[in-house]
Amino acid sequence: MSEADPAETGGEFHAAWTAMLRAGHGSAVHPSVLGRLAVESGDLLYRAAQDQPFQPRLAGQAGALLVDNHFTDPAVLADALEVLQAQPLPDDRGPALCGAFAAGWAAALRERTLREQETIRLAADTARQEVEKALRASEARFRALFESAAIGIGLGDTDGNILAVNRALGEIFGGGPEDMTGVRVNDLVHPEDTPGVWEAYEELIGGKREYFQFDKPYYRRDGEVVWTHLTVSLIRDDDGTPLYQVAMLEDITDRYRLQERLRHQATHDPLTGLPNRAAFFERLEKLFEEPEPGARFGLCYVDLDGFKVVNDSLGHDMGDQLLTAVAGRLDAALSPLGHLVARLGGDEFVVLLENCRGEQEAVAAAKTVLAALAKPVLIGDHKLAVGASVGVLERRIATTTPGAAVRAADLTLYRAKEAGRGRWTLFDPKENARAVSRYAVSVRMPAALDRGEFFIDYQPMVDLADGSMAGVEALVRWRHPQLGVLGPDEFVGVAEETGLIMPLGRWVLEQACGQAADWVARFGDRAPKLSVNLAVRQARNAGLVSDIDRILRSTGLDPARLQLEITESTVVGPEDEALKALHALVDMGVSLAVDDFGTGWSNLAYLRDLPVSALKIAGSFVGDLHDPAKDTHLGWRIVSGLVSLAHTLGLTVTAEGVESRADAERLRLMGCDWAQGWHFGRPVRPGEIARRIAEANLPESDFAGER
Repeated sequence: MSEADPAETGGEFHAAWTAMLRAGHGSAVHPSVLGRLAVESGDLLYRAAQDQPFQPRLAGQAGALLVDNHFTDPAVLADALEVLQAQPLPDDRGPALCGAFAAGWAAALRERTLREQETIRLAADTARQEVEKALRASEARFRALFESAAIGIGLGDTDGNILAVNRALGEIFGGGPEDMTGVRVNDLVHPEDTPGVWEAYEELIGGKREYFQFDKPYYRRDGEVVWTHLTVSLIRDDDGTPLYQVAMLEDITDRYRLQERLRHQATHDPLTGLPNRAAFFERLEKLFEEPEPGARFGLCYVDLDGFKVVNDSLGHDMGDQLLTAVAGRLDAALSPLGHLVARLGGDEFVVLLENCRGEQEAVAAAKTVLAALAKPVLIGDHKLAVGASVGVLERRIATTTPGAAVRAADLTLYRAKEAGRGRWTLFDPKENARAVSRYAVSVRMPAALDRGEFFIDYQPMVDLADGSMAGVEALVRWRHPQLGVLGPDEFVGVAEETGLIMPLGRWVLEQACGQAADWVARFGDRAPKLSVNLAVRQARNAGLVSDIDRILRSTGLDPARLQLEITESTVVGPEDEALKALHALVDMGVSLAVDDFGTGWSNLAYLRDLPVSALKIAGSFVGDLHDPAKDTHLGWRIVSGLVSLAHTLGLTVTAEGVESRADAERLRLMGCDWAQGWHFGRPVRPGEIARRIAEANLPESDFAGER
């Protein structure tokens, strides 16, 4: 079955396969039947091993073929797996081939057993129905079947007392029939019993169901655990009253242990023996299924420092020994604390803290990781110094998802490496948002516009004098398929760094101006003025003026209804080229406003040179007015001073971040012209803005009431 000489190796395999079957109980099978069985099953396995792609169905058919020809001894299965494992197979498909064969064998044996069970059940029922006609004959037939059946059978009353068992059932429990008679079913409870089995038993006794089936463990008389496939049926009299229960048990211990070995191989790293990536994610996702309110968890994402140097200089064998030693240290240090340690691949490990009590416990686990790896690792004649960097994440389960948590821990790990390695770094939401944004923009943004992933919400800007909606600010959003809806703070900055702000900015202007023109067509003078943010890179682009002129012409929007918001860093001096473009826009009829005023260089002389007509006071000024650590009285004086300054320069003032009626009223009294913030309305879809315009029949609109 090797790639070098399939014919020769195929012959060797068929010979080994035939010898194995003959060594089983093949001596009791007619030679012609045995020969045909060896050829058919061997051909199926050979094809399964060689075909591309791999077809586990063929290996399963081979296993079922053995059972169909009475090769049902578990020892035959073990011998067959040894023969398969001894063959050189392409693509490392040995475990998969063995698993598929064993699964086919087990499934066929189960079906065969179930057919026997059904035969027994029907025979028992027939015996009950014909007891009045031929009681003696029926009893004899049932007794013969009962005593000679290969499956364990027990009869009990509806109170749970065992009345009789056959020899096979006694052997399953390590004794004779007399040892089981009189025992109560409840006395056979296993501490790790299958969930739901006793609820089903109570429903059976209560007449709510006719039968149930479970794979269930029991203790033998010698203390060993035996796994069984249990089927319990209810026997009723002619009036439907429950009389007896019949239990049939098949010993599946060998099959169960085989399945456990295969599962262990599938969920554990073959090099270190730690749980692998699949097992880690299975455990993590289980935490998120039905968490308790307020439940927390922690992750320590671990990456070895300098492992590549060891691997490259001393060889992969030495690297594997180092990974095994590291895994042993981590497991010994953290598993006794109740934490799961898993190897994700390469030199990456992860520690999962279930029911974490807070950041301190997660940080303590990270320190334990570093302490466990502080001493050099002795491998042969080499003393290897190994360190690690750890990204620490601790969150409430309700605030995130498994995938997002792992990504955040991974990004935090790389922050630890960038900070100098050999340390732990705690998850920072702001840093994580920046990293996620940078990744999202760099990977997906170039095509996101074509995919229609961007959309625009509009936030009301209210005239404080009469409460009317005087304008709206266009705010771009990104409906990212993996990260959800992202706000401008999460991607616009990175878009400026990469130059992607140019096509995005043009798209926002086109969409927003088109929407504003539509409102004007529908509502006339009641339509709000449109305000759009202009990025620094856009303002300094030579094609800005022509772009806006083209957009206004194509949408039909009056330039007087467009206000562009620029930051204080847009123009760095009176000779800046951007200043010429801004003057050209104002000459065109577009108005300009300085956004977030007070957070930049705030050179008042530049305000004299800038062709702006409005200032927007940064929301942080208003927000600080409610900070108990800051002087509220001084804060209001600063805001009042900004309003007076703007009016002295002939500028209108808009206050951002207004979230209460009291703040809105105080701003109105000090002469602030416009305001926006959650008190007046959060950013909403265009349809909601249209609804509010339509409902504003009087100058005193909805917003006047909210003032």
